[in-house]
Amino acid sequence: MNQGQTIFSQIMSYVPKYSFDNCVKKYRGNYKVQSFTCWEQFLAMTFAQLTYRESLRDIETCLRAMQNKLYHIGIRSKISRSTLADANQNRDWRIYADFAYILIDKAKELYRDDKFFKELDETVYALDSTTIDLCLSLFPWAKFRKTKSAIKIHTLLDLQNNIPSFISITDGSVHDVNILDELITEIGAFYIVDKGYIDFERLYNLNNNSAYFVTRAKSNFQFKRIYSQQVDNKSLGLICDQSIVLKGFYPSKDYPDKLRRIKYFDPQNNRRLVFLTNNFRLPAMTIANLFKQRWQIELFFKWIKQNLKIKSFYGNTPNAVKTQVCIAISVYVLLAIIKKKLKIEHSLYTFLQLISISVFEKTPIISMFSDSNYINEIDYNYNQLSLFNL
Repeated sequence: MNQGQTIFSQIMSYVPKYSFDNCVKKYRGNYKVQSFTCWEQFLAMTFAQLTYRESLRDIETCLRAMQNKLYHIGIRSKISRSTLADANQNRDWRIYADFAYILIDKAKELYRDDKFFKELDETVYALDSTTIDLCLSLFPWAKFRKTKSAIKIHTLLDLQNNIPSFISITDGSVHDVNILDELITEIGAFYIVDKGYIDFERLYNLNNNSAYFVTRAKSNFQFKRIYSQQVDNKSLGLICDQSIVLKGFYPSKDYPDKLRRIKYFDPQNNRRLVFLTNNFRLPAMTIANLFKQRWQIELFFKWIKQNLKIKSFYGNTPNAVKTQVCIAISVYVLLAIIKKKLKIEHSLYTFLQLISISVFEKTPIISMFSDSNYINEIDYNYNQLSLFNL
């Protein structure tokens, strides 16, 4: 099986080429292009992500060193850093954003039966953002602060399978709460957000769309208690479970319905947490545990920053930056798809590390993991393993 194909060719065989071509046609990506098509650009940028290339010159040097193998992986044109730079700068980044969502849909279908929360049938999402600092002189368009630039990657992560469902790339100056306006709400789903997303008018829109939210209350939060439920799990850290309404003219106007307030003591960090939700059905302890799993999105950001090329960029324009981020997300999801289809037991980290040093070897991917003496994981803590044992 795949005896004559390189590892890189095998990886790209899992890419739905027809869907990619449709994305290119939609935005006329190959219009008046005589050489180095969008597909070849995607291949070169995917190679850069898989092998941790540091610059356009680095990509050019490595690919030219393997010139006799490029034709068989789909790159027919001569690779040069100027051509790749022009492609990243000028070709619509939405080609790669739309294609990333196609891969995400395929991955979610594969992982549909992998339930992290066994007691819930509904989808559970965590919404957060990560900030990537940039040089002000090189990226003046990415407004953030007076002395530096930055972009934000806003991500809606499906906690059942750790696959991103929504991604938005903005200037660093865009407040996180504004992303709630871009979400297409899923009926019955849970949205876990930190207190930076508290805007009662927007949260009320989620409520009206038959979705649930769980968030933390701010320290100056004002409310009126209506009713207190009996708490049976005080030994587990639950302090109170209350039905409340908001006080104040604007908050009560923005969210006129009842809310549920749950107070919980976290013994690990020795602090008290106050949660707000519009779900009155689940046990209070389940609500607390749901919010605790919001940490998975922080680990997702940490993983992609450490293992993919998104903290430094091959181009300085908005289009080049967004193209690179979208292709990085596509690579993450593509590896998750391959890992699931080949039933590879090792972590996504281990999978990526082995791929990175063997992209041009002609051996079946699965054979790299057939050695029973191979060490499965490096010494990570439990949270990291649970996240990336996709």
